[in-house]
Amino acid sequence: MNKGLLIVLSGPSGVGKGTVCSMLRHKMPELVYSVSATTRLPRQGETDGINYFFKSREQFQDMIARGAMLEHAEYVGNYYGTPRDFVEQTINSGKDIILEIEVQGALKVKETFPQGVFIFLMPPSLDVLKQRITGRGTESQDIIDSRMTVAAEEINLIRYYDYAVVNDEIDAACHRIQSIVTAEHCRKERYLASLAESMQTASEKA
Repeated sequence: MNKGLLIVLSGPSGVGKGTVCSMLRHKMPELVYSVSATTRLPRQGETDGINYFFKSREQFQDMIARGAMLEHAEYVGNYYGTPRDFVEQTINSGKDIILEIEVQGALKVKETFPQGVFIFLMPPSLDVLKQRITGRGTESQDIIDSRMTVAAEEINLIRYYDYAVVNDEIDAACHRIQSIVTAEHCRKERYLASLAESMQTASEKA
């Protein structure tokens, strides 16, 4: 069985990662969504293993110590992160899994899982990005200015990614990402790796 792919989708705040990811999951129902782990308590209606993997602080710290997290961060007194086992079990079963994450988290994942497919979601321009953030109507001008400064810095990190997709129109952006996934599955390296594993298994049985 060919292994699945870990698809890492990231980009600056306000670029539309969540919206694109939601539409991708609608267009590609076979695509598994990466479930994060957290030490915060479940909220009403949340289910362990679906919304999050809920862990105690001791369990989470043990996972960090064992290298069982692809990335993690502490926010407002709670840990959040991506469990390695869930990702590896999914791709070993032949399914693709998508991780929607901020830029710094994506770069941490790349350090620990470089075989992933890293896609940077770009705004059509910084002006459009600012309009989108301003349109939320939830942030002050100081916060908007701060987000724009960070966005410019994050866009400079695009060199660490495999692909860049402009989110000018959601459906078009999803189509481009679907094309990337198809192309990645056709890489000769993946077939050669699968062939080598098959030959090794046949040799061991012989």
